[in-house]
Amino acid sequence: MKTKKVRINHQIKAKEVRLIGENGEALGIVSVDVALKKAQEAELDLVEIAPNANPPVVRIMDFGKYMYEMTKKEKTAKKKQHQTEIKEIHFRPSIFEHDLDIKINQARKFFEKKNKVRFVVIFRGREMQHFDDGLKILEKVKEKISDIAIEDSKPKIEGRRIYQIFSFSKEGLKKKKKEEEQNAKVENEKDGSKEI
Repeated sequence: MKTKKVRINHQIKAKEVRLIGENGEALGIVSVDVALKKAQEAELDLVEIAPNANPPVVRIMDFGKYMYEMTKKEKTAKKKQHQTEIKEIHFRPSIFEHDLDIKINQARKFFEKKNKVRFVVIFRGREMQHFDDGLKILEKVKEKISDIAIEDSKPKIEGRRIYQIFSFSKEGLKKKKKEEEQNAKVENEKDGSKEI
């Protein structure tokens, strides 16, 4: 994490500065010496917060606290920048239904982390004659993950592979949660009617 260099106290080179007090009140344009004296009286630091302004803006504050706040802001900004990663899931055109379900469950975990997933069907030897099987599998995948993902691209053929990219969809997830809530309500109503 790289914080910008901030000048404090005697590092401030301007002769006149616009001073802001420790409570945020504007104290006007004063010489650096007067500003430093006021900061020392308050037992705080004089921190240059806007060096490019004319005259530069300085504030009387605790420098350690200021740096802590700045690094905290940078960390939260960095957290908000989610790096989407493309995960790959490979299978063959002769995959069994159960194995496909396992691969799709793995893809769901990736989608919940908001990653994109590239489904790749790999052909070997004579399987190349049955490209349609690969397209059918990708269509099956599309149906099974439609509640949590949308297609980013149509199936593409690349040598002995067919692949298609899907990305996370909030709308699909909301639909799934609503359906689960409705199913839970129906179950509760059934359980309630049995007790009476």
